[in-house]
Amino acid sequence: MYEYIAMLAYVVVLFLTLRDIRIYKRTRFQSYRKGAIKGILASTIVLIGIVLTYMNPNFGLLMVLIALFVNQKGSREPVFKDAKMMDRLLGKTDI
Repeated sequence: MYEYIAMLAYVVVLFLTLRDIRIYKRTRFQSYRKGAIKGILASTIVLIGIVLTYMNPNFGLLMVLIALFVNQKGSREPVFKDAKMMDRLLGKTDI
């Protein structure tokens, strides 16, 4: 069960990282580039946490939690003006 929680966290981190990459490619805002780099670092830590979860579930999930804190994004430039929820989710920008 714990392994599935860690895998879900990995999918979420990768999804948000890919979204940041897509927004950066469209806008060239440096805050989204930094967010994508943080996401890559966090996804690596989550992968380590998934492996550790099989050996020790508590320590593995602690690594996943640390990775989610690493993945926190800072302040960003507004790139959505009148976008719908699905457009925001997929990273389509109004700029």
